[in-house]
Amino acid sequence: MPHPAIFQPLGKPLTVLSSVDSTNNYAMAQVRSGLAGHGAAWLAMEQTAGRGQRGKTWVTNPGDNLLLSIALQTSALPAGSQFLLSAAIALGCYDFFKIHAGDETRVKWPNDLYWRDRKAAGILIENRHLAKGEDSGPEGAWSWAIAGMGININQTSFAEGVRNPVSLKQITGKDFDVLVLTKDLCTRLSHRWEQLVNGDAQSLLTDYRQALYKLGETVRLKKDSRIFETTITGVSSDGRLLTRDTLERQFSVGEIEWVF
Repeated sequence: MPHPAIFQPLGKPLTVLSSVDSTNNYAMAQVRSGLAGHGAAWLAMEQTAGRGQRGKTWVTNPGDNLLLSIALQTSALPAGSQFLLSAAIALGCYDFFKIHAGDETRVKWPNDLYWRDRKAAGILIENRHLAKGEDSGPEGAWSWAIAGMGININQTSFAEGVRNPVSLKQITGKDFDVLVLTKDLCTRLSHRWEQLVNGDAQSLLTDYRQALYKLGETVRLKKDSRIFETTITGVSSDGRLLTRDTLERQFSVGEIEWVF
């Protein structure tokens, strides 16, 4: 039986950090030291070295945005559930953002949040596996994940070179209380996590596909040095992007880049 702790709501306890290099780094260090349990979360007012996919830097202004990491105990999840976890976290963020920004919110594969054609959030999930002689369970077992989220909330000016960002304030014209929003986000993430640990993979996959950015549309992608056009048709159960042009194609995370 899974440990009862994994059914507890996410975001408890919630620790607010004034400044940190990266909430993911901080969270992972806390887990490795045995100082944090499942569901613990850290909200930063400022990140000095926030990271995104492909090692990209996540740039924000202090206090403007929702910079959150949550520790997740994954040892009870079935092997090969990494994409389902990614989908659950992306959908929790999607559910949260859509409440405020409306139906033009989408999940851009694999786990960015877009509003229209502008990036509203990035998600980075980092996994921890057991080393020999550590804790209990087989060596190499997936034991923890740190889910890091950076969601643009009140920021209205962005660093040069950031491609088409957007914030909730720009969309709605309103200022938001980041701490209040964080607690709401944790509630929505808890719902999606509950679906995952209860084995409701089909609902997660169906909802993820329905929320998919550019579904049914032709896009430009880059693989190696070649740019090509193809139509987004869905996502496989193991998280590969499915497309169609003259061929049926599928791509793993990190294999392609979007070209805008």
